[in-house]
Order: sequence, then C-alpha cells, then structure tokens
Amino acid sequence: MSTNKIDRNLFVKMLQLGLQNLSNQQEYINKLNVFPVPDGDTGTNMNLTMTSGLKEVEKIKEEPLGKVVQAFVKGLLMGARGNSGVILSQLFRGFATDIDQINELTSKNFAQALENGVGTAYQSVTNPVEGTILTVAKDSANVAKVVAEDVEDIEHLLEKVIEEAKASLLRTPDLLPILKEVGVVDSGGQGLLAVYEGFLTAIKGGELPKVQEAIDMEDLINLEHERAVQSYVDIESIEYGYCTEFIIEFDEEKIEVNSFEEEQFRKTLGEYGDSLLVASDENIVKIHIHTEEPGKVMTIAQQYGDLVEIDIENMRQQYKDIVDEEKTEQKVESPLVENAVISVAVGSGIKEMLYSIGAAHIIEGGQTMNPSTEDILAAINETNANNIFILPNNKNIIMAANQAATLIEDKKITVIPSKTLSQGIKAMLDFDEDASVEENEQLMLESIGEVKSGVVTYAIRDTKVNGLEIKEGNFIGLDDDTIKATGENKLKVAVQLLMELIEEDDEIVTTFYGEDVSEEEVEEFLSMCEAINYEVEFEMVKGEQPIYSFIFMVE
Repeated sequence: MSTNKIDRNLFVKMLQLGLQNLSNQQEYINKLNVFPVPDGDTGTNMNLTMTSGLKEVEKIKEEPLGKVVQAFVKGLLMGARGNSGVILSQLFRGFATDIDQINELTSKNFAQALENGVGTAYQSVTNPVEGTILTVAKDSANVAKVVAEDVEDIEHLLEKVIEEAKASLLRTPDLLPILKEVGVVDSGGQGLLAVYEGFLTAIKGGELPKVQEAIDMEDLINLEHERAVQSYVDIESIEYGYCTEFIIEFDEEKIEVNSFEEEQFRKTLGEYGDSLLVASDENIVKIHIHTEEPGKVMTIAQQYGDLVEIDIENMRQQYKDIVDEEKTEQKVESPLVENAVISVAVGSGIKEMLYSIGAAHIIEGGQTMNPSTEDILAAINETNANNIFILPNNKNIIMAANQAATLIEDKKITVIPSKTLSQGIKAMLDFDEDASVEENEQLMLESIGEVKSGVVTYAIRDTKVNGLEIKEGNFIGLDDDTIKATGENKLKVAVQLLMELIEEDDEIVTTFYGEDVSEEEVEEFLSMCEAINYEVEFEMVKGEQPIYSFIFMVE
C-alpha cells in the first residue's frame, strides 16, 4: 500500500521513530570517531538535539502540520549541541521553509523541503567540508528531487533517499582522507541516515525496539527561567521587575498591514526593558524580556499575530518568596562590567585556574559533554557585562557558541574559536578587561595561534593511524590533530608526545594532570622529563579532568 501524503500525525510518528532509531544507534555512531578517543559524542549530540525538538512538539496537541514542524525546529535550535547537532537543527530549519500553510506533504513537497534544508545548513557553516553530514544530506536530497518528479509514493521516495544516503556515506572516506586511513565513515552522516531510516519505518507503519531509555532533558538548564540565581540578586538592583515571555504566532492579515522586521522589532522592544531575547522564523517569534510594562510590550507584539504561551513573573515577589523559603545567604549580583569572558571547561583544578586568571563564568563541559546552544545562552544571560567573549576550547562547541551569539540582542558577543583548552587559557591570559572589543578580539585571536596543545587519553578500539598500531585500552598521545604516540604506560606515552611537541624555542610546559593521575605518578613523570634534560620549565597543575590523563600547553 503506497503512501502519497504525510499528515500531521504521520509526521510526528516519523520524528518519534527517527529519534528512537538515532537513540538505538547512539553508541555505534559515537564510536565512528576519526580518532579512537573517548570523546565520540556525535550520536549523543544529535540525540540530545532531536530530543529537545520532540519535547517542543509534545507541548502542542492538535495543531496542523506546519505548526508541528515549526515547534520541532524551535526545539532543535534551542537544544542544539556540538557541530552535528547545530547542523541537524539547520537542516530542519531549512526543511520548514514554505510548508507552514501545508497540512499534508506530497513527495514533491518532501523532496523540496530536503533541498531547502541542505541550502540552509550549508549557509550556516563558514567553511563547508565535503565528506560529512552535509554531503550525505545534499546527495540524498538531490536524489529525492529527481525521484519526486515521477513518483508520488513517499515510501518509495524515502527508500531511494536512504539508498543514496548509504551510498554517499560509503563515499565519505574518499572525500576525507583521514576517514579512509582510519577505516570509518562520517559519524554525522551515519546519524542522519539513522533518522531517515526511522522515518521510513514510520511510513511503513512499523515499530522499532527501544534499546535505551530516552534522555531526560529536564536535567538540562532552563534558559528562560533562571530562578535558581534569583535568590542571589539584590532586590534593589531589579530595575525591570517582570520577566515576560510569550510567542507571537504570525497572522497573515496583520502582517500585510504591519510587515515584521526582526531588527526593528528588537529596537522597539529594547526601549521597554532589558535581558531581551527575540528568536523568529517564518511562523513564530519567541520573546523574553525583563520589563516594567509587560502590557505595552504585548500590545506592540499583537500587531503581528496572536499571543500564546504567555508567562509573566514578578521577579521582585519571586525574590522575596525564594529568600523566605530557602533561607539562604544573600549574594549581591556582581556589578556591571564592560568586558567579560565565558569559558568552557571541566575539572575542578582547571576551572579554579580559569577563574583565577579572570574568567567571569565557566560552562561545565568539554569532550563527551558538549554544552548546547541553550546552555551557552544561559551563561551569557548570567554574565553581567556589555561585551562578552566566549572561549569554546573545543572544535565541536564552536558552532553552538556562534549560534548562541546570534540570538543575543542586548550584549556584544564575540566567539574566539579556541579549539583546545590550551588555546583558551592562552587567550584568557592575554585578555585585557580595559581594552576595546576590537583590541581584545585581535589579542585573543593571535594568542590561540601562539600555543601548542597535546593530550594523553586512552583508545576505545583497535585501529591503525599514522603507521601506529593502537590497541584498545592503550594510552595515546595527540597533538592538535594527530596521534603521535601510543603504549601501555601513560607516563611513557606522555613523554613521547612531549618529544614531538617541544621545540628549541619553547620555554615552558604547563601540564594539567587528570583525576586518574596520582601524586606519585606526577613525581615520576617529572623525573623522566629531567632525565631527557629538556631545557624548559615545567609547571604542574592538578586539573582533575576526566578522560585525559594529561593536557599539555607548550609555549
């Protein structure tokens, strides 16, 4: 029996089984890392991102297909984690283009939506790399467009999409040589394939086994209501007392009279309060603002459509209630500063050092636990500064940081693309709180190119890279992007890595040792380095980070 239309209920089922299949394959996708290190989190990031999207869909009941798609996209955008999650959110953001008024998708509608998604996703990436999820999405969308010209059966269309996605995935090693060297396909492309396969199962009316429990998104940070920090705010500092949130659902007749321009809308609302967040797409606008006049704000918004999900909280009353109930010691909000830095890090020693050298806020995260766009937005909103610099300290967090930056109106956000902790620390050391945004950006960008990074971790599978035979459980030493050493003894691997990193002009090596390294091992490591007679100064810091036994910063 053919399926020529996708209605609202079928689309929701497709999303549910797409997520379930992705969840079932999460660990497998995580293991498709270029390097056999325990930071393979593509499956986890995509799973968390889609789960956030489904939670938004679950909030609406009998809304038509277009509203379901928009709700899903909104959830994806706010919950996007890591590069894979951000790209997935952009694929569906483009997918949603031009289908807000469609109650059923035909094969041509579906094929066009896939093509629109590819266009949006490519635009979201500064330097698109072929051999990734982008390629798999593009190739399968191209096939869908051709098939849809002659075929109305969406089941047949998806079978062809999946067939091409698999073929494209198998071609990714030919486009990215490192994939071929290691013998894996692109993990993001594999995740997208899992989603498409879940879609097809729904179209066929089938079910999937539930391999693992759904991820509990309630554990994630709530962006809009930072009630936990309200107990630390001086009530006298609350200039705008009503935390006001609502969504505008665009009305065509109203839009014809009052054309919506997001930038001008922000400027208008900005006159009525602070902490303003405006996020829009083709169908809705989400507004968050602290204001003394919520009625006036909503009156302005009603020019464009209906207001839904209205939530107004009296923050002054909240303050009194929380203080009375919790009986906690009050902490006055830090004064407004011109410039501040937010850094991503994990490990109590590393976080303590970052705070000591001037970080205003640290987001808990790193390998295996990439913070989402929403996590980063929450940190921005908690940081009382006009200009904020973000140090992702991980290449897989940069896109989420950039996405968060685009959603902030009342602060200047600058993302410094630090790919390693060492780069982030170096940039933090060169940050000048009294300098201009432009001067600091230049200083910090120069800094991340002046330091060499290295890490020692462990292999999670057997493989061969750069001529090195690597066994599961062995330690491996990596510089910024290449495995340089491997062996059963982490101290020997660490020394071998340093021999590759240290050059004649280097003067100091800062070593952050992890939670698995004892003080005795630290002493033994230093003795081994002295025996080689390195003409550099060694500084040891108890980082207490997981995953990595050692993190090296060579200057």
